[in-house]
Amino acid sequence: MAKSKNETSAKSVNPIVKYLRETRAEIAKVTWPTRQEWIRLSGIVIAVTLIMALILGVTDAIAAQIMNFILY
Repeated sequence: MAKSKNETSAKSVNPIVKYLRETRAEIAKVTWPTRQEWIRLSGIVIAVTLIMALILGVTDAIAAQIMNFILY
């Protein structure tokens, strides 16, 4: 029994092309943030990053002083 044209063409689709089509379909479903939301959320990320950098820097400086005190 011969295969129908739809069965043959569906199986012969390049996997990369299929992946790109599916990715494009999924991206179309995404609810993107507004400019105002994007700016607010970016500000939060930057603030948390700076706070964590400060905490880690202070912790590192204290640990270095303790190690200097112990070793020397």
